[in-house]
Amino acid sequence: MVMEEHDSEKVEIVLKTIGPARPSRLLVPSSIKVCDLRRLIARNENLQIYNLSLILRGSALYDTKNGDDVYIQLNDGDCLIVAVKPMPPVKDGYDNDDEDEDLKFRLPHSSSWWKKRLYSFLHDNLKLPDILLMVIFTLSLKAWLLIILWFILAPVAHRWDLGPLYILATGFCLILFNLGKRQAGDVSAYSIFNEDFRELPGTLNADRLDRDIRAGQF
Repeated sequence: MVMEEHDSEKVEIVLKTIGPARPSRLLVPSSIKVCDLRRLIARNENLQIYNLSLILRGSALYDTKNGDDVYIQLNDGDCLIVAVKPMPPVKDGYDNDDEDEDLKFRLPHSSSWWKKRLYSFLHDNLKLPDILLMVIFTLSLKAWLLIILWFILAPVAHRWDLGPLYILATGFCLILFNLGKRQAGDVSAYSIFNEDFRELPGTLNADRLDRDIRAGQF
């Protein structure tokens, strides 16, 4: 259901849809959210809301800016150009819309205001791909500090001809810090890491083969 401002007066705007359709008129509040206007037009013109682009006074309209809903002020007789983006072609006979949606990064609504502004700048202004945005916003502050520290120390290691050792040490640190923590009672698949070198049941080794041969099971 479209939320409308009760105190806002109604204005009549002209809708010009790109294509063979004739212009139409629509009565809307003078002050309205872009997302609500898009929903009204889609319902009035029987169009897909997700493929709808709106152009007002030569500028494209976006639902949000810096994570906040965008309001526009309409005047009586304003002309709004409506464009319907075509659906992308189906590749290899399969519909890949679900896969594309999985690759799109969306910032959670509970994110802080500075994260929303940073996301808006990187996504709308710099046009960074979603996979890169996902990496940027999923890393913790501690991880970013470690990355910055690594790049600060890298020239120092290069100056002292310790570049290869620096990279090897980085690899070992990544492995060490990503081993995780074992819960109480958990047993490793490698007996050397277990208490009393205890093996997992069913482990096949030289001792097991020797016992089976002596027992005549081979």
